[in-house]
Amino acid sequence: MQSNESQLTPILAKCNCLLFDFDGTLAPNLDLPDMRKQVIVMCNAYQVPDAVYSGLYIVEVIEAAKKYLLTKDPEQAEEFSQNAHQLIRSIELNEASKTNPFTWVEDLLVSLRSRSIKLGVVTRNCREGVLCVFPQLQEYVDCLIARDDTRYLKPDIRHLKTALEKMGTNSKKSAMIGDGALDMVVGKKLGLKCIGVLTGNTTKDDLSLAGANLVINECKDILIST
Repeated sequence: MQSNESQLTPILAKCNCLLFDFDGTLAPNLDLPDMRKQVIVMCNAYQVPDAVYSGLYIVEVIEAAKKYLLTKDPEQAEEFSQNAHQLIRSIELNEASKTNPFTWVEDLLVSLRSRSIKLGVVTRNCREGVLCVFPQLQEYVDCLIARDDTRYLKPDIRHLKTALEKMGTNSKKSAMIGDGALDMVVGKKLGLKCIGVLTGNTTKDDLSLAGANLVINECKDILIST
């Protein structure tokens, strides 16, 4: 994947910065299907009504349940929050220990950096889990903003804005690449070009409906042979 044998897909021609999701994008998904279910079981054990967290993502489920419990028993709310975060971290790290990046990732990142493109990873995964899967990641990217690095997680645009600010660029010259509809939604909100990849659990149609400018099979397809 040498720079003199390929070029960026035209939609990225004017971009000097690429933001990547992590799991499902640069590596297989870490989130087990039952992770949210286990958090819901914990919510039920603390007698948190379903309506409090219905339709929310995992971390937001925990936050909503904690907020509800604070009105009942602040000590119990803190206990719940600690236990729930420990639960998802344990599941995540267990999966991370059995996961490797996609085989083409290092070559892709090297090729992109050879073109003076700044690279960032913005992920809802915890930093330890990301670096367990890909210990050398920070040698290849300019910025990593994981779950424990920010108060604001995708789909909050501040997750991406923080990365762009750290790299000294802006949304007009940047793109978001990810496997989830959430990645496309937040990228669009911020005015980024959005590329969906099919290495996660989201279909081409759903990525397109969420705002993807382009849907490709996997990240390495942003480089096309010349």
